Amino acid sequence: MKVLVTGAAGFIGMHCAERLAARGDQVTGLDNLSPYYSVELKQARLARLEALPGFRFARLDLVDAASLQALFDAERPDLVLHLAAQPGVRHSLDNPASYVQANLVGFANLLECCRRRPPRHLVYASSSSVYGGNAKLPWSEGDNVDHPVSLYAATKKSNELMAHVYSHLYALPVTGLRYFTVYGPWGRPDMSPMLFARAILEGEPIDVFNHGDMQRDFTYVDDVVEGTLRALDEPAVSGPGFDRASPDPSTSWAPWRVYNIGNHEPVPLLDYIAALERALGKSALKRMKPIQPGDVKATYADTARLAEAVGFAPATPLEAGLAKFAQWFKSYYGYA
Repeated sequence: MKVLVTGAAGFIGMHCAERLAARGDQVTGLDNLSPYYSVELKQARLARLEALPGFRFARLDLVDAASLQALFDAERPDLVLHLAAQPGVRHSLDNPASYVQANLVGFANLLECCRRRPPRHLVYASSSSVYGGNAKLPWSEGDNVDHPVSLYAATKKSNELMAHVYSHLYALPVTGLRYFTVYGPWGRPDMSPMLFARAILEGEPIDVFNHGDMQRDFTYVDDVVEGTLRALDEPAVSGPGFDRASPDPSTSWAPWRVYNIGNHEPVPLLDYIAALERALGKSALKRMKPIQPGDVKATYADTARLAEAVGFAPATPLEAGLAKFAQWFKSYYGYA
């Protein structure tokens, strides 16, 4: 297969591109190397990918519609895995324009390219943040997601709606994946594992929001990759027996789907910090703070639909995943 992976220099993008190339696919990795976080880290991820046969890199911004279309015309990908985005809930409070450009304009450009050069399947990254202020747990794809609490979440919900329009109008098979708090080696520096690990090892305090009264459905990156590629290999189809009088938000008469990818095991924040302390071999100095705007108290994925669709459910225990993360972190950043 010829696979286009957007956001290939990103955390999940690198791991997915690596697995695709390893299984023999021809992978074109697209990224604009945004300076939102360390470009050096992104370049180190790319160095791993560029050493693999069957991988090539294209530096390109999705907002550049003409260049993106030229790439589609040249590559004619069989599969498109769209992982490029402006991430981060808190950053969206101060920099909303970057989310509009990357997550809305960029995604619209990608959909147009898929309309003109239809792949067998388009899979794109949504987010658990679309569940917003929903109090019912666990979060299921059948739940209403009309109440986001951050602009980032609103752009991801918008992606799901935009994808449905193109799936309906052009019979484009498209699947959205709602990722739940992904962690592991080569992770993002703005996420808590990296922030906490650096502070703990350097003897600095960590900020514990909502005074520790939070839960997250931490999902190890290898599980995310496995679920993502299984979904990629199973193009979405029209929902059998879809009832327009009582529509299920996770399916459609069009070949369109959304799935949760989470560990289905929410962990209290203080338990997670304790597990990270054990993995690093050092205790944390905790600075308790109130919850931040745009944040939610708990995330918890119902993963039954993903398991039914592709026969897979994430299962890496937090202790095992954090041990692998800590080993990589110490090695990459030179901590003894």
